[in-house]
Amino acid sequence: MRTLVEIPGDDIKWLDRQAEERGISRTAMVREAVAQMRSGTSQKAVDDFFGMWRDRSDIGDGTSFQRRIRAGDGE
Repeated sequence: MRTLVEIPGDDIKWLDRQAEERGISRTAMVREAVAQMRSGTSQKAVDDFFGMWRDRSDIGDGTSFQRRIRAGDGE
């Protein structure tokens, strides 16, 4: 299926450079990006950030911190 998408010129230049380095077309790059997003690559970002505050000692218990923030007592 064909579709029309507006992509800024700087992004097109980047896509073209990446595609050339990989020896594939710009269209193939876009298809690959969509496929990666659908397959859960975006979930990797969530996984990477999950628990990122676990070593912080300034907030105490995470649940208590959330309750304080939600109650407006974040400081």
